[in-house]
Amino acid sequence: MKQLELAKTYFEEFGRPMIKRQFPQLKDSYAAGLAGEGSGCLGYDDEISQDHDFAPGFCIWLSDEDFDLIGAELQAAYDRLPEEFMGFSRKNIIDKSRLGVMTVSRFYRLFTGCPDGPKTNLDWFLISESNLAAAVSGEVFVDGSGRFSDIRRRLLDFYPPDVLYKKLAARAAVLAQSGQYNLQRCLKRKDRAAAELAKARFCEAAISTVFLLSKRPAPFYKWAYKGMTMLPGAEAIAPLIKDVLINPANETSCLKVEAICVKLLDMMASRGFIRRTGSDFTQDYIGQLMAKIEDPQIKRMHPMADCPV
Repeated sequence: MKQLELAKTYFEEFGRPMIKRQFPQLKDSYAAGLAGEGSGCLGYDDEISQDHDFAPGFCIWLSDEDFDLIGAELQAAYDRLPEEFMGFSRKNIIDKSRLGVMTVSRFYRLFTGCPDGPKTNLDWFLISESNLAAAVSGEVFVDGSGRFSDIRRRLLDFYPPDVLYKKLAARAAVLAQSGQYNLQRCLKRKDRAAAELAKARFCEAAISTVFLLSKRPAPFYKWAYKGMTMLPGAEAIAPLIKDVLINPANETSCLKVEAICVKLLDMMASRGFIRRTGSDFTQDYIGQLMAKIEDPQIKRMHPMADCPV
């Protein structure tokens, strides 16, 4: 049983009838579904995921005006829905703020910083990949006004070109610094801890790069590798990244780091982001990526701005 399936069945059996019967004025103005944080919204949940926050429930998104008028009353009605359903209990919910009644503006402000979604390149730049992934996760079951879905569709269109160029430039910087340069230096110093940190930082940037090139936001780090393996075109690079991740940092890791960088640069070139010059050092392509940016505010940023932590 997946949480999304549980949520949709629970909504159709209890949620939709409750709203239709008790709140007919919302017929054409509310949205409902399951989206936001958690493996269930991403579709990555399994039996282990059921230990917390796996329960019958869904989100109801209202306009600010409707929320002010009937939000508390609707939440009370939602809370009275059956506590047990299909063998699962709502007592398992730890973070109750993820479900129930909320405004459209609150949901999108939480994940994008903007109540109506991002409008400017800077707005977009400030949205982390994991927050963007959460904002467009899950499924909308019903949307009478269409407002929730309109914002969702804009977010699904992904980062605007200038922001995407900037993020790729930052990833190229981290790939070079952590993997192609510092990993080997840390190994020469026999600093195993620093080498492992450099290796992990490189792999995080590599996974993010694959997502960016696929125009999909990378989810929360715990699910990033799993999500990457599901992307079209990731079949050749995923095993290399996994091998670097799960094995101790050593000279073989350095060779595989170089192989990963070659594949990433080839992917960038095949998608028209860069022109290959013969160099396999990712830092050498930062200039090409930054040169494509037209927005002066984004262009003025340091190339490494927006690097993964």
